[in-house]
Amino acid sequence: MPLARRVINYVNIAHLFDHMFMLIFPTAVLAMEADFGRSYGELLALSIGGFIAFGAGSIPSGWLGDKWSRRNMLGVFFIGIGLAAILAGSTSSLWMLALALTLIGLFASIYHPVGTAMLTAHAESVSSEKLGRELGTNGVWGNVGVACAALVTGAIAQFLGWRYAFFIPGLISIGFGIAYLVMVPDHASPPRKGKPQVKVPRAIAVRAFAVLAVVGVSGGVVFNAATIAMPKLFSERMQDLIGTPVGISLLVFVVYLAGALAQLIIGRLVDRYTLKQIFVTVSFLQAPCLLLAGLTESWWLILPCLGVMFAVFGQVTINDTMVARYTSDEWRARAFSLRYLLSFGASATAVPLIALVYDRGGGFDTLFGVLAVLGLSIFLSALVFPGGSPTEAARDLQPSAASAMRSEVGRA
Repeated sequence: MPLARRVINYVNIAHLFDHMFMLIFPTAVLAMEADFGRSYGELLALSIGGFIAFGAGSIPSGWLGDKWSRRNMLGVFFIGIGLAAILAGSTSSLWMLALALTLIGLFASIYHPVGTAMLTAHAESVSSEKLGRELGTNGVWGNVGVACAALVTGAIAQFLGWRYAFFIPGLISIGFGIAYLVMVPDHASPPRKGKPQVKVPRAIAVRAFAVLAVVGVSGGVVFNAATIAMPKLFSERMQDLIGTPVGISLLVFVVYLAGALAQLIIGRLVDRYTLKQIFVTVSFLQAPCLLLAGLTESWWLILPCLGVMFAVFGQVTINDTMVARYTSDEWRARAFSLRYLLSFGASATAVPLIALVYDRGGGFDTLFGVLAVLGLSIFLSALVFPGGSPTEAARDLQPSAASAMRSEVGRA
């Protein structure tokens, strides 16, 4: 197997682990209330440190990836997150559990700035015209990780206990980390294939990244709140229809797979159409679907939740493509780290938001109403995203070259 493809495969697996490990606790917590004698909201609040670390760790992770070694940082990710998960499953102390969850978030922060930079560099070494497809495929792996967190955690917690829901994935991640370090040598990023980058005017680049900042904050909260709340939402509103944790987890798994479909579709569309066209279309779905998800019950709940997952996961691929097109390789890990600092930093507020709304009796209708307002802000931002620049015009005329990166932020 060519080295570039081998690296891409490990990066995809890392993306699956990254999202899966971050969402083990929100499902496992449903089986932990009896052991710790605390409410759902109180236990869920223990994960706040992990989500803060998930965002804040992006900056040092991206810097170390560019200055030290992206390959070695990904090895640290695999082994470190596995050890942190084992620690979470071993503790009976609330403080130690909070510490372990924080460590999971810290190691998880490595993947997005480092792994996405590795993915785009190696994808471009194969073919610059297929970057969107590789980003979409990579997004599917991450979405499967989100889905597996609900399904695998629910099944293991029911049959073996919640502790094994941390132990088993932790050991598997450590095994993959050792295999990765053996099979992938440390070396510089490969050269790009395809046409050289086109310099984007400073005003266009600033406008694009301003939109990305707004979308990163609002989208981060929506993404995290929706994925964390979904198991509890289904447990409350569909308990009479599906009475077991495994049944609820399986349903959540199926709904999350809608996001995988979105990322496959969006990944291919961004290679054919302007980014603004895709951005406006996908963001238009978010607010109405979020509002309906908060108001619907029984089997009808599945339909707006499918729309929510399609929109929020499709948005992730769009955001990653924005960064890839507006940055050069030598700056890319740091650019991704800034993007994920905003997104994941903001997403940390989703945990206290859910806990506050739930414990104060506001209900999921209130929560999803707030998320719908944030979804509307994403749509409004999409409307002012650059669409008529020389770079966009070039993509309209030459859709086959749509995946080539168009600017060098470091030189802007």
